[in-house]
Amino acid sequence: MPERASIVGDVTGPDASRTAADLGGAAGPPDSAVPAPRSRARHKGERTKRHLLEAAEQVFGEYGYHDASVAKITEVAGVAQGTFYLYFASKLAVFEEVVADLNRRVRHAMSEAAAGATTRLEAERLGFAGFFRFTAEHPALYRVIRQAEFVSPRAMRQHYESIIAHYIPPLRDAMARGEIAEGDPAVLAWSLIAVGEAVGMRWILWDEATEVPPAVFEEMVAILARLLGVGTPPADGVK
Repeated sequence: MPERASIVGDVTGPDASRTAADLGGAAGPPDSAVPAPRSRARHKGERTKRHLLEAAEQVFGEYGYHDASVAKITEVAGVAQGTFYLYFASKLAVFEEVVADLNRRVRHAMSEAAAGATTRLEAERLGFAGFFRFTAEHPALYRVIRQAEFVSPRAMRQHYESIIAHYIPPLRDAMARGEIAEGDPAVLAWSLIAVGEAVGMRWILWDEATEVPPAVFEEMVAILARLLGVGTPPADGVK
């Protein structure tokens, strides 16, 4: 059985390494599962921070960085402005955290989508289908990353370097197995990302669509196949 392919490596969620102690104490009788006050406070704080990040993603995507404000973010999040500063030092700080948060979530979406793939090309097909679904649900992904070029070049570079760092190992492994053409996996990773991002921008973002048209998607997969050096695959209807 071929090993499972992943679009950008394995991405684990924030709860993957929690222990019983993290949840409020060591394991015990059923009534001990009730979270301790400190644990409840921590979970409430995590929910508040998540609401602020979601609100910031919405505000930055709608207004742009310069027209966005802490007041608008807290209004959307439904919290007081003072609460904002318990979690973030400034508008720039929350912007950079939104970039990092979108990065984690889009990599997770792509890896989850590609989890059942058994070949590199299938992983690309399924992974980019997951990317387009995420983009349709989070159009701020494109807008925020493009703003980052001017607002926080460091955050933008970290976004792409993180994707590439997780992308290279599975490509290198596929090359070692002889499944795809030999080459520089970093150059290949950047090229694959460039194709997928351009297609998503044109047919998801600009058209405000929920999916890439099937014919466009299949043509893109054929281009990915040629980049991988595996020829042109027959269209199988998987999106």
